[in-house]
Amino acid sequence: MAQIIAILGNKGGTGKTTNAHLLCYGLGLLGTHSVCLLTDTHREPLDKHGRNYLPMDARTPAQLAALVKKLGVVDGWLGVLDGGANHPERDLALAQHAALVILPFRESHEDIRTVITDLERLPKAVALPSQWPTNTWQREAANRSVASQMAKYRARMLEPLNAISASKLLLQHNFPDSIPTPLRNAARRFAAQVLDRLRVHYEAFELEPEDGSVAAAPSTPPEPPPNLALAPG
Repeated sequence: MAQIIAILGNKGGTGKTTNAHLLCYGLGLLGTHSVCLLTDTHREPLDKHGRNYLPMDARTPAQLAALVKKLGVVDGWLGVLDGGANHPERDLALAQHAALVILPFRESHEDIRTVITDLERLPKAVALPSQWPTNTWQREAANRSVASQMAKYRARMLEPLNAISASKLLLQHNFPDSIPTPLRNAARRFAAQVLDRLRVHYEAFELEPEDGSVAAAPSTPPEPPPNLALAPG
């Protein structure tokens, strides 16, 4: 059966949607098929054309239940739930579907306090430093805050995802024809972290030289297996 990853959190602005699409894109680059399940009612589904994963509309409880049920009989695929903010009770319900819960947070003290609360509420969750500063001084300050306030959760933390302005390309309704190398590499690294946590095998890969090059995006998404009759968002 397909495993499900839920990207949740009670704090807005932490990059849940961006990270859901970054993860799915990275999974595709590593040869793993995935479905990105939109549950945030404040967003609209994205077009599937040009993506190496399938974005799906799961904004109603009925849609979500149907998609989770269908994924439950599919092998070799992953489902990624894109949760919205400020819905703690819904997060608890979504977490029940997940083999892994990811809680993105930024470097602010408010984000750190909120993610600690969410880690306590969601025992299957790991924290993800998201949109992490790349400026040396700011990064060191952010890392010190995490080290001092989240030491007891170190085993439940993923490696940081750096702030990359190009990540907004993944949220365009129509997927761009090419993706910058740093974003492709970030997607691979993120996907590899998650697959390691799930103990899912993937082929070894090398990061691309970050020389400003871009690569063409796939022209068509993967075809779902026959028993996963999903209508794209």
